[in-house]
Amino acid sequence: IESAERFGLSQLHQLRGRVGRGAEQSYCILMTSHKLSNDSKIRMETMARTNDGFEISEVDLKLRGPGDIMGKQQSGVLNLQIADLVRDKEILQLARHHAIKLLKDDAPMEKPEHAKLREAFIELSKKKTIWNYIS
Repeated sequence: IESAERFGLSQLHQLRGRVGRGAEQSYCILMTSHKLSNDSKIRMETMARTNDGFEISEVDLKLRGPGDIMGKQQSGVLNLQIADLVRDKEILQLARHHAIKLLKDDAPMEKPEHAKLREAFIELSKKKTIWNYIS
């Protein structure tokens, strides 16, 4: 693949999959210019290291960002920072456990120790988003 640095990881993965579909041994060679950006280096290293589509997609997500699930932007970082579900699994489970406990003990959040949390929730709910429906 000439000028491989110009392709995204998903494109490179698809092109590599089309090489040598016959019975004979085949090779996919990625050719690049000698000047590579840091992201291009990471993409080339990823393609050389693995054939696992899931691993490739995780690297792509880290490089390009998740995009805007509420809009048209397919890459970049959201204003709302979302946890990494794989990396942050334990803390997300702990946060969920505490949120359920809090709602059982004080659903309207009227206790004095929950005042700041209640204020923050009211401010967030004033914004015209549908994040609460998504979550």
